[in-house]
Amino acid sequence: MSSTETTSEPVTEHLDTAHLPTLYADRSFWGMVTTQFLGAFNDNLFKQLILLLSITVAVGGATEDNQGTATLIFSLPFLLVTGIAGYLADRFPKRSIIVLCKVAEVVIMALGAIAFSRYSQSHSLLFLYFVLFLMGSHSGFFGPAKYGILPEILRDDDLPRANGFILMTTFVAIISGTVVAGIILDFFPGKLWVGSTACILTAVLGTLSALFVRKVPAANSQLKLQASSFAVPPDMMRMLLDDRPLHVALWVSSMFWLLAGLVPNAINALGKIELQIGDKRTSYLNGVISIGIALGCVIGGMASRGKIDFRLLRIGAIGMMFCLAVLAIPADGDISLLVGKDGALQHLPGIGESAQWLGFWGSLVMLLFLGAFTGLFAVPLQVFMQTRPPDDKKGRMIAVMNQANWIGIAISGVLYNAIAAIIATFDWPRSITFLFIAALMLPVALFYHPKNEILSDR
Repeated sequence: MSSTETTSEPVTEHLDTAHLPTLYADRSFWGMVTTQFLGAFNDNLFKQLILLLSITVAVGGATEDNQGTATLIFSLPFLLVTGIAGYLADRFPKRSIIVLCKVAEVVIMALGAIAFSRYSQSHSLLFLYFVLFLMGSHSGFFGPAKYGILPEILRDDDLPRANGFILMTTFVAIISGTVVAGIILDFFPGKLWVGSTACILTAVLGTLSALFVRKVPAANSQLKLQASSFAVPPDMMRMLLDDRPLHVALWVSSMFWLLAGLVPNAINALGKIELQIGDKRTSYLNGVISIGIALGCVIGGMASRGKIDFRLLRIGAIGMMFCLAVLAIPADGDISLLVGKDGALQHLPGIGESAQWLGFWGSLVMLLFLGAFTGLFAVPLQVFMQTRPPDDKKGRMIAVMNQANWIGIAISGVLYNAIAAIIATFDWPRSITFLFIAALMLPVALFYHPKNEILSDR
């Protein structure tokens, strides 16, 4: 995909892929699937390790939660490099960029090993945050080449199955990386070299699997570098301004990912600070929501029946708000106590020490449903933004959507820090974070009601 405007036509004509092997017999496809899986696994393993380390609970009960800062640091590079990464993916062979990104990942994870070693000595997160920034930068460059190469290395009729398989394995990678991070910290306390070794080995394996990806020529070797290569091209801005439904959908997508950026941090705080269930079981909570999202996406795709069914989005929005509200209920079951008779927020002595109403097992079930409703919400929105633009702008629309989504995730880091500060000030349970997230979802549920569209008419 490219986020670059240019007046020159691609010098490479549509590639003839009819002679290529069938999907499951194609070594190049399996190389790309393995590379993508290991990359997503490593992203989530490394990020979850740092998120869990960003929460410290002192003996006296005092806590320090810097997850918002870590989230912001990881997401900022995507905003900075997405545009130029799209340009490079069209200007140079995508397979070359993929291999270079994987080699860079090995180097970055080696730096991560040094950062983990320093953290073990000083408990300073600064070096780890720097490596997290580099990891986000690497992933930002990897994304456009990863998604853009599929039509170039696969037969046209294999693309739907290939994308579905990669989506499924991506969710498995997210679950696995998140859960493994908690297991490592739980079973090997004080031995962060275990985590760093796992990250390095994963990066090396990902580099080796990338070598199996088929070589392809550059999509447009004459593409000119312009100022718009670093941001949103002017023609895309005009299209969004002229197409109000697409413009609004872009804002909703960004808002959705802002909320999605808040949830993992809220779960980590719930598990480590309030329920005090340790790193392993906290990561289980994060892992089960990914299972729910995968189920919700499958259900949403089957229920759509050849159309963009925004009723699924509304069901998803309402279901998400319900699940978030239930997750927010403290042990005494009374959220109304957080607001005094005069409507002002109030401090409740001792409530910050109470456990959340659902507990671990109840939260596990509710997070599964939260993930499923999230999948229902995401499917029609994603399909709408893929199919609405003209054919010659679909790829760049995905790039613009990615930029908007990462803006939302970056803001979520700042917003989470603010919510955590409010909760600490009033000594509320950490589960109340979910109530804030539900409140942010309310405007979308109330006011975003687009009409269904039939895909077969397009």
